[in-house]
Amino acid sequence: MTEPRRLILASASPIRATMLRQCGVEPEIVPARVDEAALKAGMVAESAKPRDIADALAEMKARKISQKHPEAVVIGADQVLVQGDRLFDKAETIQEAAEILRTLRNSAHTLLSAAVAYEGGEPVWRHIGQVQLVMRDFSDDFLADYITRHGDGLLATVGCYKLEEDGPALFSRVQGDYFTILGLPLLEVLAFLRTRRIATS
Repeated sequence: MTEPRRLILASASPIRATMLRQCGVEPEIVPARVDEAALKAGMVAESAKPRDIADALAEMKARKISQKHPEAVVIGADQVLVQGDRLFDKAETIQEAAEILRTLRNSAHTLLSAAVAYEGGEPVWRHIGQVQLVMRDFSDDFLADYITRHGDGLLATVGCYKLEEDGPALFSRVQGDYFTILGLPLLEVLAFLRTRRIATS
């Protein structure tokens, strides 16, 4: 019987690892330490499209870990949020999180979740999922209560919300794949992993 291929997830995101494990895939977690801010700033300065930025961030992570572990299948993933011409970063403070939520309130934004697979230091597969979300016109009191309840947990995601918890209360409409919102185009990743006999076919 052929030994299963080694799979490395080049991400520190607990939810990405959980999604894979719930589907019977057990990745090794080796977060890639990369300068995301510098890459993103450079691409924004060159007027790169948001989907290209998400793809480049995911690829940078996968490439770095694959160079150290060429025998493994390495998945890099990243997510960007865009509203109009503005690309959002994760909030660094509760005050910044509140400002992001006020900016997104009563308007639409897009989440792009990219995944890139590397083997032997070379890219072998990639996919970018896209979801459109419309945040409802919630009250300032609702926002204050939401921020009080979640605290620093808001700093973990680029939109300062978690749809796997009570995030749906912020929205009036969501169009697209649920897993992509959580940060990984899971169905497409699983389909790729089946071609490598890492996920059950």
